[in-house]
Amino acid sequence: MNQIERIEHMEKILDESNDVLNKLFDALENYSALREKYQELIDYYSGDLWMKDFDSDEAGNLPDDLKRGVLSEDAVYDLLTKNRLITIRMLELATENIKNA
Repeated sequence: MNQIERIEHMEKILDESNDVLNKLFDALENYSALREKYQELIDYYSGDLWMKDFDSDEAGNLPDDLKRGVLSEDAVYDLLTKNRLITIRMLELATENIKNA
């Protein structure tokens, strides 16, 4: 690779890195803003109200056209699992970044 090609190549890496980091920053800001609502969902899922709503659904007391993914045991559990995996990945990447700084 000659000098011009190297500079062009590095410029592409710089541009791509800036783009990805800007998107990551925005995603982290959105994630941070969501934390309070997320905790509200977790409190609901682990509390008595969720079970009451789940039982009402099982008894057929809720409208057929009501979106009720939140009453699926798997949907919220899968979200919890995804959040845990993302948190672990963020810690791994942060550790790598600190070690290589």
